[in-house]
Amino acid sequence: MKVSISLGGSLLTKNQDSQSYIKYANAIRRLKNAGHTMVVVCGGGKLARQYINLSKELGASHKIQDEVGILTTHINALLLISALGKDADSRIHRRGVDVKNHLGERILVGGGHRPGSSTDYRAALFAGAINADLIVNVTDFPGVFDKDPKKYPDAKKIDYLNYEQLEEIVRSRFKQSPGDYGLFDLKAVKYAANKKIPVIIIDGTDPEEIVNAINGKHNGTLISDKKN
Repeated sequence: MKVSISLGGSLLTKNQDSQSYIKYANAIRRLKNAGHTMVVVCGGGKLARQYINLSKELGASHKIQDEVGILTTHINALLLISALGKDADSRIHRRGVDVKNHLGERILVGGGHRPGSSTDYRAALFAGAINADLIVNVTDFPGVFDKDPKKYPDAKKIDYLNYEQLEEIVRSRFKQSPGDYGLFDLKAVKYAANKKIPVIIIDGTDPEEIVNAINGKHNGTLISDKKN
């Protein structure tokens, strides 16, 4: 299976040590050894948001704020590449054409590229470039809920949505700004819908859930035109 993974930066930087990168690298390596072909796009996480807020306080434009966040994603990408060692291509991949040209035995790792969009959108573009079977959005939430679980303790997780339903949820709950694109970048939703690439949103706090998602045994939310 060909898979594009959007890996949340907050997961990689949560403990601010090497072990987080090693854990995710080990899970991704297992999938490679099982015969899957993968592109992984690293987010910036809390560190990116801190730097973006600092640049905002300094009067930076939205473009510069985005560029600050992009550079932070590249740091996470380089650290994940280091943890993957010989199993990863040593370059940070930014464009779909590069991913398509270098797709092969090694895991490709990317980060942000252009101001005005997120690493979720980058993962979606990469998925299109390689004709991926699946996009996996690895977050710290166990999927999509019928209402904001941070505000409503009785919020219920939704196991399946179509693209239009996810778009409605993203539009109604998230403002989509530099460093904070919410549940999933709206542009990524539209791109996945246009290309008909299924998306699975999972809680990747435990890296094993990434393996489960690709093996069809996840506990997250599937976004597709078809339930199976």
